[in-house]
Amino acid sequence: MILINGHPENRIDIADRGLQYGDGLFETIAYRNGQLEYFSQHISRLLEGCKRLKIAFPDTLQRALKTDIDIICHQLTHDAVIKIIITRGSGGRGYRYQSTMQTTRIVSTHAMPVYPAINNSGISVRICQQRLSINPSLAGIKHLNRLEQVLARNEWQDEQIAEGLMLDYRDHLIEGTMSNVFLVQNNELWTAELSNAGIAGIMRQTLIEIAGRLELPLHTTSLILDNLKQADEVFICNSLIGIWPVTYITDLDLDLCHGPVTQKLQNALNSLNTDK
Repeated sequence: MILINGHPENRIDIADRGLQYGDGLFETIAYRNGQLEYFSQHISRLLEGCKRLKIAFPDTLQRALKTDIDIICHQLTHDAVIKIIITRGSGGRGYRYQSTMQTTRIVSTHAMPVYPAINNSGISVRICQQRLSINPSLAGIKHLNRLEQVLARNEWQDEQIAEGLMLDYRDHLIEGTMSNVFLVQNNELWTAELSNAGIAGIMRQTLIEIAGRLELPLHTTSLILDNLKQADEVFICNSLIGIWPVTYITDLDLDLCHGPVTQKLQNALNSLNTDK
């Protein structure tokens, strides 16, 4: 099902700036067991992105979006992925936008991805050749321009490789094509600082909070490939997959274990989701 500005539709205006310039944002929310997972966190990030990009999204539109989502959820009879897209709206040719533009909101449903049962066996990942641009203005938010991720993800077709890790142009390890990355060394957690590139994932923030409750030392800092080579454990995460342990990095010919810290975080996350 697709709702565009609250109406069942599957087409947008060709002049929409989301299509023309990638001028907008999106969120991808898991709907499982009749519940929208991490809904408030997704909406908070969406609103922060609108603020950063100066896209008008007043209370009236927030209420309209909530109504759209309620309509869609009411019709769902199975687990699904709900995608929200917000664009600045339609306008004429040219980069300059008018303050009078009407924001476009799109809510659509998609099949829940079927992933192999790898919580225990772990995954293989590779290092992508495509780099992430350094851009503090866009870092952290989930804007519509995902060309770097598109190019990176299509570097490999091997189904045995579940994810690709991405560096920026300063050789800093930032994230996966669809995930955030955590390293474990000496029972301490390390994850990339994202003020210049990358997406501040909902699951990433959830795990940072869980680590605090578990009193696991955590460092948010610049990481490089040497940090990967020295890690005892590596895992990736996002709000659809939860936590996937990394057990092999192809380019580094590096074997890793599904270690105790990763397992501890998986158990804590499972308990958190069970309690909701």
